[in-house]
Amino acid sequence: MRRTSLSLKLGLGTLLLVVIVFAVSLGTLFLQSRRVVRQEAQERAMNVLNTTMQRFHRHMHTVETATDINYWLIMRYLRPDSLLTISNRVVRLNPHVDGCSISMEPDVFPQYGRYYSVYTVREPDSITTVVEKQYEYFEKVWYKTPRIHGKACWVVYFDEADSLELTIDGMVASYSRPLFDAERRFKGVVSTDLSLRRLSEIINDERPYPNSYYVMTGEDGYYILHPDTAKLFTTSIFDGVDPTANADRIALGHEMTSGSEGSMHVMIDGRLSLVCYKPVAGTPWSLAVVCPDSDILQGYYRLGYILLPLVVIGLLAILFICRQSVTHAIRPLSKLDEQSRLIADGHYDAQLIRHTRRSDVIGALQNSFATMQESLARHVSDIHQAGEETKQRNEEQARATQLAEEADRQKTAFLQNMTHQIRTPLNIVMGFAQVLRDSHETGMPEEETRSITNMMKHNNALLVRMLLMLYDSSDRGVTDELRNLRLDSVACNDVSRESLDFASRFFPEVHFDFHSSLPDNVCITTSGLYLKRSLRELLSNAAKYSDGKHILLSNEQTYTTVRFVVQDTGMGMPENYRERMFKPFTKVNELSEGLGLGLSLCHRHVENLGGTLTLDTDYREGCRFVIELPLK
Repeated sequence: MRRTSLSLKLGLGTLLLVVIVFAVSLGTLFLQSRRVVRQEAQERAMNVLNTTMQRFHRHMHTVETATDINYWLIMRYLRPDSLLTISNRVVRLNPHVDGCSISMEPDVFPQYGRYYSVYTVREPDSITTVVEKQYEYFEKVWYKTPRIHGKACWVVYFDEADSLELTIDGMVASYSRPLFDAERRFKGVVSTDLSLRRLSEIINDERPYPNSYYVMTGEDGYYILHPDTAKLFTTSIFDGVDPTANADRIALGHEMTSGSEGSMHVMIDGRLSLVCYKPVAGTPWSLAVVCPDSDILQGYYRLGYILLPLVVIGLLAILFICRQSVTHAIRPLSKLDEQSRLIADGHYDAQLIRHTRRSDVIGALQNSFATMQESLARHVSDIHQAGEETKQRNEEQARATQLAEEADRQKTAFLQNMTHQIRTPLNIVMGFAQVLRDSHETGMPEEETRSITNMMKHNNALLVRMLLMLYDSSDRGVTDELRNLRLDSVACNDVSRESLDFASRFFPEVHFDFHSSLPDNVCITTSGLYLKRSLRELLSNAAKYSDGKHILLSNEQTYTTVRFVVQDTGMGMPENYRERMFKPFTKVNELSEGLGLGLSLCHRHVENLGGTLTLDTDYREGCRFVIELPLK
């Protein structure tokens, strides 16, 4: 206990120092990794934002180009019917354009009165151009803004279908350009529309993380694009924000509305998120991608989940190593203490301590103690030697007596079993021989004589089989078997049929079935004699220990082997017998028929042929033995 306490204290002290260094190093590594992950996430998000912005600009440029190249046509052919054609042309020739309107100042066309506006809209399956119903469009943002500023500009608005049932569904981004005649007199506005809903779908096709999303704000901070459509045009980025608790959100809003470019970590909807923002060139809008920290740091957290168990295991390993090292260093002291206690208690024959090459104080003490212990051992060894020799002889004599008794018991059991197994068929043969001798005097019918003869032949075959099995199980039988093992080309189906014929003659009351998936010309190189002996023994066991009605011998082939499967329906093989079923002279029931050699000889024959004999433990309705031989 003192040694354990000392080694544990020293190990814990070393571990404490290691843990401090390890914790500082690991903490620094984690902080650095977190900073690198955030930096990579920022670069990734900004790259995706730039790519999305390029796609956005491409769509905007398409709209601007479509408007600008048709501007001269409008001013050259400033007639009502021409405006209808030009509006239709803008939408029809530009797949990215969702609508185009050309709206004129009051009384430009006196025949139409104060209002004249043509409008073309792209529908799912068609393009429709109409003259809009008269309504006060002069105050609409897409008309008023370019009129006030006198130059083309982008505006966004919610299409409320003021004058037509035919409109773009939802939010619209419109490129509006004022129309001036040669004297720079304002004539109207051509406005080319782009559906923000469709544009939002295009933008969201590419996101840096699974839960990332895009938002776009106008110059006043109101949302133009947002996953929550209820916030569009109605909610500002500043709404519902506590300036004290969410100063970062306020700062983000000012950055976006001022047209700045950059990235910030902001608390949005209760989640810390990385927001990368960039102004949309040529507009007062700002596009931003929002990436939740849970997505950015998902791999980082997963790494933490993996490293935490590893750290715990590492610390436990360090503690174990430290303790083992300290224990190894002070082990001589503990041995000296232990041996001193044994000698004090009179155990002079205790295990000797070895000499050591250590040159320190502990090494010198160990060598001195070892020399003293050797001297004591020499004096004590003579005293104990005589007693040990006497004790050893007594133990050897007891073991020899036990082995002799066990051998005598096994011999007696074997002779009794042999006597019983041989006496039964021999008595039957002798009894029927007496009956045949007397039949000459009594005139026994021929049919009964034939039955007796068959019975004598059957029991004679039993005697021959038992003698052959005894010879095969002997050392001489094993030697002759290996010396005389002959390999022939054996037809698998033929040897199976011969074995079935033998079993049917031996057990005429039992029903045997045969099934083979092999052609009759499939042969293997093996010993036909020992293969037939093995199959006959398995079929005989199946006939004796099953219901006698569902015995099946089947042949099948794999890529490298041929299988002979014997299965029956019955009580099956007891689990406590399976481990020793292939040992000689082993039977399930000592009172059952047989010498207990059948399965062991089958197993040995099949192994000598280069195959395997196994019991299919997955088969539950009886027994299924499988002989598997190589296909050569």
